[in-house]
Amino acid sequence: ERDNWTPSLTPGGKYYLTRNASTIVAFAIGQAWKPGNPVAMVGAHTDSPCLRIKPVSKRSGDGFLQVGVEVYGGGMWHTWFDRDLGAAGRVMVKTQGGGMEQKLVRISRPICRIPNLAVHFGGSVPFEFNKETQLFPILGLVSAELNRTGQTAEELSKEISEAEKEAGFNPLKTPTQRHQPYLIQLIADEAGCKPEEILDFELVLYDTQAACIGGLNNEFVFSARLDNLGMTYCAVEGIIQSLSSPSALKDDSTIRLIACFDHEEIGSESAQGADSNMLPSVIRHLSCLPSSADSSEKSYDKVNGNGDDNATAYEQTLATSLLVSADMAHSINPNYSAKYESNHSPRMNEGTVIKINANVRYATNSPGIVLLQECARRAKAASYQPPGTKTSGGGVPLQLLVVRNDMPCGSTIGPMLSASLGVRTIDVGNPQLAMHSIRETAGCYDVEHGINLFESFFEHYGEMEGKVVVD
Repeated sequence: ERDNWTPSLTPGGKYYLTRNASTIVAFAIGQAWKPGNPVAMVGAHTDSPCLRIKPVSKRSGDGFLQVGVEVYGGGMWHTWFDRDLGAAGRVMVKTQGGGMEQKLVRISRPICRIPNLAVHFGGSVPFEFNKETQLFPILGLVSAELNRTGQTAEELSKEISEAEKEAGFNPLKTPTQRHQPYLIQLIADEAGCKPEEILDFELVLYDTQAACIGGLNNEFVFSARLDNLGMTYCAVEGIIQSLSSPSALKDDSTIRLIACFDHEEIGSESAQGADSNMLPSVIRHLSCLPSSADSSEKSYDKVNGNGDDNATAYEQTLATSLLVSADMAHSINPNYSAKYESNHSPRMNEGTVIKINANVRYATNSPGIVLLQECARRAKAASYQPPGTKTSGGGVPLQLLVVRNDMPCGSTIGPMLSASLGVRTIDVGNPQLAMHSIRETAGCYDVEHGINLFESFFEHYGEMEGKVVVD
């Protein structure tokens, strides 16, 4: 983002950028691109509900070493009990030259667990607990840590204090003072540095159980963080597949773009969230790039040939673009079918879901439905389609979701981006069960449906954009 893009970006090129190492935007510029032309966009989010280690996490009780955690997002926190938890995230490390650099780490073995209360002691049904006082993972036993170090508790405390005195003044307590020392050692091992070189970190806990394929006929995906890495994956693969041909961009007058944002689960109000200036900034950069025919055009130059002296490249690009907001959707749960609107109850492996809400919790409207349906009709047929949906001419199925009037409705990045940009937007997502659980369920074949749908959208949007006329 710091660079001057105009000398570097050229029609036919493919690029990506990140912000905060947690939001990524990737795009490919059609060779027939000119200022003011459309951008075909798929937006998703990269974050999921989780537990983050507190800035001061060192705790102990009744002979156990514990770690303090803070809840992130609206997780189903009862599902985090009795799971094998590792830790992963960003560590800021002091370099030899006096600088500070980011390193990404993942402690892949289980280092902690949140134990349930046995039913014999009144474990409650429904399960209830206090998120501040009863959600502390146990890291180990105090006795085991003392055995590992070969010291008494007093000796270990004295050694840490002396080491910190030698380090000199610190405005904050050091990481070794604020966290369990052995946790800092494990983080240092993963970061390839010494414990004293760790300046700070942002680590979250996660379930170390790997994702897998399941079901009698291998029709399900069982995994953590399907919401929303499932649709992030479809977006990434969709744009890659749309560019697989060497001539994919030859006659394309659009820019194909994906934007995968952080912090959707907590409202998107951050420098790297969808409610930030990131996507508008990227589009502003791209909307005025010189075409291959004329390299003299600059930012905010008027677009030739439209007859409107007030038009600019940026505004005209927004008016002709479309954003597909891609966030996982709810599949019907057979044990709770009364919770779903009977005519709008998506099913797994029967296609990507178009999400609709009259109160604009989703940004979908009928022109977007018409356009996306045409993209689905032109898409490559998936290797699997449910009986009754397969056609000789290809295509992928779509479904419709409306939440019952007496049920709460979630939201996505779609409404906020459509409001801030004024860009046409449609909300979609593949169906899943147990959204916001530590381990979710989705359909295997819907992954291919989603990828093929996005591939078709990128390939055909430039041709179809002018055919759906509203204003």
